[in-house]
Amino acid sequence: MNLDFSAEPLFSWYVVLLCISGVAMVAIGAVNFGALSIGWRIFNAVAGVGFLGYGIYLGFIFEGGEYLLFFKAFILPGVLIFNFVRSLATRGNAPAPQVFQPAQAYPADAPAQPFQPAAPAQPAPVQQPGQANQAG
Repeated sequence: MNLDFSAEPLFSWYVVLLCISGVAMVAIGAVNFGALSIGWRIFNAVAGVGFLGYGIYLGFIFEGGEYLLFFKAFILPGVLIFNFVRSLATRGNAPAPQVFQPAQAYPADAPAQPFQPAAPAQPAPVQQPGQANQAG
């Protein structure tokens, strides 16, 4: 194992933070709270696997020499976690879905009649030729 906080504290903390970021991003991508779209969840999971894999590589397989330290690698998990929390907050503020209510019977003061499939259909009222349409 390459972690030695007394000899190389920067490298050791870098590996630990890479692994923590990777696990957090994989968890956000794997758990479906319904807040993120499928695309964002896949992106979270793929980036998290990459961070976790690189952290495991540096911690257990890397044999020394030179390595690049990307501090910008911690901006992406921060942005993705912020996006996740923001989408949870906006989903919580969404109005409740409206319950469908069917239109009332015409005319409004007529009592509702139960449906009777065996009853003959009522013909539509016939409009006399001299009457004007009163819709307005």
